[in-house]
Amino acid sequence: MRALRLEGVRMLRPAEVEEPGPCGEGEALVRVHRVGICGTDHSAYLGKMPFVTFPRILGHELGVEVLAVGPGVEHVQVGDRCAVEPYLNDPNSPASRRGKPNCCERLAVLGVHIDGGMRPRLVLPARKLHPSTRLSYDQLALVETLAIGAHAVSRSGLEPGQTCLLIGAGPIGLAALQFIRLAGGRPIVVDRIPSRLDFCQRLGVCDTLLAGDDLAERVRSRNDGLLPDVVIDATGNPQSMSAALGLIAHGGKVVYVGLTGEEVRFRHSDFHRVEGTLLCSRNALPDDFRRIIGLIEAGRIDTRPWMTHRCTLDELPEAMPGFLKLESRVVKAIVEVAD
Repeated sequence: MRALRLEGVRMLRPAEVEEPGPCGEGEALVRVHRVGICGTDHSAYLGKMPFVTFPRILGHELGVEVLAVGPGVEHVQVGDRCAVEPYLNDPNSPASRRGKPNCCERLAVLGVHIDGGMRPRLVLPARKLHPSTRLSYDQLALVETLAIGAHAVSRSGLEPGQTCLLIGAGPIGLAALQFIRLAGGRPIVVDRIPSRLDFCQRLGVCDTLLAGDDLAERVRSRNDGLLPDVVIDATGNPQSMSAALGLIAHGGKVVYVGLTGEEVRFRHSDFHRVEGTLLCSRNALPDDFRRIIGLIEAGRIDTRPWMTHRCTLDELPEAMPGFLKLESRVVKAIVEVAD
């Protein structure tokens, strides 16, 4: 069958790959209908994603249809539409047994560590499928992005009425923004791209700041002279991540949801003085997927503004460079996978 494979830096090419084998115990064969393009895919395409090796079939934000199920599968059946939880963990690992399958010691993420969904069909552990009778394949492909943001806000412990400084308004930052608001927090969003800040304001009420010098003082001016209770950095930029540690109130928390392969540096005495807490947020949990599907079904999250660009799998090699350009104003590009 025809797939799209990243052969090297900026080398996204068609490839013929084998059909998946039959479903084993606890597995399901799925047909991929939609793939969302995210920052991980952009970084892999540019050769900047530290966990991706070449060649690799990308694609981990998936809206799929169940074609067949193996023995022991009961929660999904043929014909179900599903979002895919792309974090393939070992259920018997220490982290998984502690309720942390998202950072399992033997974790393999679709489209990152192993081949992903830019192909018509693949076999997956059925436990990684989250069905919905009401959501479209487009909406299901957005669930994983939203789950990353939901998990980051959950990690922060943000409480109603607290201020959260969100640095970076790309797709992951926008996902976090949804859940800052749902948690009752007061978001202040920082980005270096004015069009992204405009988009945040169209999504709902939030304060925005253009990235630049004297950020701490400008945040104070928007927050009654105080620094925020929580900072979530969704940039993956080591300079921004380093600076974020100096932007919290006393007793505050910093959450890194962006990823960098470079060093992050800070003066410990400054962070120690405020008794800061530093957290990382990796992937998401199964409950995040179930919660998000319910929120979209209930109309509490509107996915329509997210889907700004669209192409077919065959068109993606030509379209991908354009998706990387700031002037394209891409929020989420959706790829239609045809067989």
